[in-house]
Amino acid sequence: MKKITVLSVLLALLLSSCGSVPLTGRKQVLLVSDQEVLSASLTQYSDYMKTATKSSSKDGAAMVTRVGKKIAAATEQYLRNNGLESEIKNFSWEFNLLKDNQVNAFCMPGGKIVVYEGLMQLVESDDDLAVVIGHEVAHAVAKHSNERMSQQLMAQYGAAILGQALSDKSTAIQRVGNAVYGLGAQYGVMLPFSRKHESEADYMGLVFMAMAGYNPEVAVTFWQKMSAGSSGSVPEFMSTHPSDATRINDIKKYLPEIEKYRTKK
Repeated sequence: MKKITVLSVLLALLLSSCGSVPLTGRKQVLLVSDQEVLSASLTQYSDYMKTATKSSSKDGAAMVTRVGKKIAAATEQYLRNNGLESEIKNFSWEFNLLKDNQVNAFCMPGGKIVVYEGLMQLVESDDDLAVVIGHEVAHAVAKHSNERMSQQLMAQYGAAILGQALSDKSTAIQRVGNAVYGLGAQYGVMLPFSRKHESEADYMGLVFMAMAGYNPEVAVTFWQKMSAGSSGSVPEFMSTHPSDATRINDIKKYLPEIEKYRTKK
């Protein structure tokens, strides 16, 4: 009887915690509130930025800010236009170019975007950079971090914590948050997302960059440059993405649909 009760509570919690990803409509389980995700991630982000060195390139930093603000504005407009205006309060956008040779970038929940100088070596235009920033913003909008934290909570604590209706989970969330955003993570600040999340962010990122007036067609040549520039080793940014060939083929399939979202500069 006790097992049945726990399973019933677990099922009720999962059903009540279901959400869907904007644009794709994919169903996801979100057991952690937006505020809990923001608290866990922003603490790590603040600590990281205290030790990071900002780039001395004024032009590069200005480029990151310029492209980031345009995509952020387009993303917020999309949320307003689609009945998701309440989500905007979760974002406090910030754009930083850091002195680091990693070919990498990330966006924390809340819209804290970091690009490394190493990646900028492959960026020839605002459109190129929009491919990266659009992708990272998509992770935040799709709440991939929340989904990943929820998956880890279920894997680590199972019915033991879920059976208590997650009534006292602050310690568990902090522990999971430290793992997800730990400064010792192998790939920069954040642990890598799953390939499902990365593919979803590829698609959504193309939509957001198109809405901001950038040319999504450059994504094909940009990812080709990323692949060619890896010199046999996979850049951190691409480590869990689908293979280069799969990504490029998928992007080519997306482009006709993405065109309807495109606005002129």
